[in-house]
Amino acid sequence: MYETSRDALRERALVLDAADRLADKRKLFALDEGVYLDGNSLGALPLHVPARVQDVLTRQWGELRIRSWDESGWWTAPERIGDRIAPLVGAAAGQIVVSDSTSVNVFKAVVAAGRLAGEGRDEILVDATTFPTDGYIAASAARLTGHRIVPLAPADVPAALGPRTAAVLLNHVDYRAGRLHDLPGLTAAVHAAGAVVVWDLCHSAGALPVGLDEHRVDLAVGCTYKYLNGGPGSPAYLYVAERHQAAFDSPLPGWNSHAEPFAMTPEYTPAEGSVRGRVGTPDIVSMLALEAALDVWDGVAVEDVRAKSLALTDFFLECVEAYAPAGRVTSLTPVTHAERGSQVALRCAGAEPVMRRLIERGVVGDLRRTDVLRFGFTPLYTGFADAERAAAVLAEVLAGTPEA
Repeated sequence: MYETSRDALRERALVLDAADRLADKRKLFALDEGVYLDGNSLGALPLHVPARVQDVLTRQWGELRIRSWDESGWWTAPERIGDRIAPLVGAAAGQIVVSDSTSVNVFKAVVAAGRLAGEGRDEILVDATTFPTDGYIAASAARLTGHRIVPLAPADVPAALGPRTAAVLLNHVDYRAGRLHDLPGLTAAVHAAGAVVVWDLCHSAGALPVGLDEHRVDLAVGCTYKYLNGGPGSPAYLYVAERHQAAFDSPLPGWNSHAEPFAMTPEYTPAEGSVRGRVGTPDIVSMLALEAALDVWDGVAVEDVRAKSLALTDFFLECVEAYAPAGRVTSLTPVTHAERGSQVALRCAGAEPVMRRLIERGVVGDLRRTDVLRFGFTPLYTGFADAERAAAVLAEVLAGTPEA
């Protein structure tokens, strides 16, 4: 029975891979013979990036040295690269700056959102299921600004909004279960209450359409080392909608966001536009590695990425259901497409040894303790044969691993 179903599913995987409009992108990445399903933690290396970084090190830094701030475009890199990310999240140019880490940008955005909301509003609503650091940062920002934190589930946000709500911090996709939250609906609800919304796009940018401008998002942050393949620790980005830029009051004013950064005046005058999101000297080597990595997006429509993502996760779930021993895993990821990101989270007793054995056999996912196996599907380089193989190996590992 298993062999018969596997033969049929493997054949279907080959047909789906043959029809894949993004299949040619796979050859742009450094991939081994295994199955890499952890791109939602760290994206794979685009093959051309090492040579580009070598040029940064040997020619731009080694030969041109300080001249590279102008001649190699180092000084304008944060906005230039922000404009390259903009189409991937549905934003017009001039609204995204690449700088710092996601955590630092969350702090900037939450404090600035509270200031944009104005007097008389003293509550910051925070997604209680958010990635822990977002919660830590928001709580610290609230203590510093005299706001009160209200943790709650995203679905409960509309009912909790009121005249005291200043800002709302939400994750677009839940990092643990892969649930996609209703960005258009929740943004509209926050605005109807007169508040400002901040979205964390770490698990959605590069995997699905976001529509920041279309849905009138106020502020957004995101990392670049997951689906955008920027490399370990690559700089994050901050989106400030154009309509808010003149009033955007960063809690971290630095010389890089000064209107005249080289004047070195004791008084701070903020620059215009997205430059206000900068703080200190950019991390040039990592930033230019990211810029090179973004080349893989040339000619790619985010809508095609989303279509393949949904097809991949559907197919993987189908294979898991067909292969896995009954009762050993339960999907935490929504079945409904409108509620699903680009990952599959499976609850599994004894998840830690299961994931360890999967990795030993060449199927790399990750673990969310204590009992969640997490598999990220990066449409630019993950294929349907990968999904089928991962499900088959998972089934074999589960059959040979006792329940904890």
